[in-house]
Amino acid sequence: MWIDCLAVERSPDKMSGAWLFRGTRVPISSLFENLRDGATINEFLDWFPGVERWHVETVLDHETLSLNNITD
Repeated sequence: MWIDCLAVERSPDKMSGAWLFRGTRVPISSLFENLRDGATINEFLDWFPGVERWHVETVLDHETLSLNNITD
């Protein structure tokens, strides 16, 4: 669950309640969409200046752990 991830936050008053990188207005879905479309993490960080590397690494680690828990 994303609620357990320190790099993200959600508020009904921001971006229609989407999960955002903490302290930004950048939805975490934008990371996955950009990676799917072939962007690198460095490109993503250049395109979204408020997002820091630790945000991205924490989100990707969290997603990986979540997927591993589904298959167990």
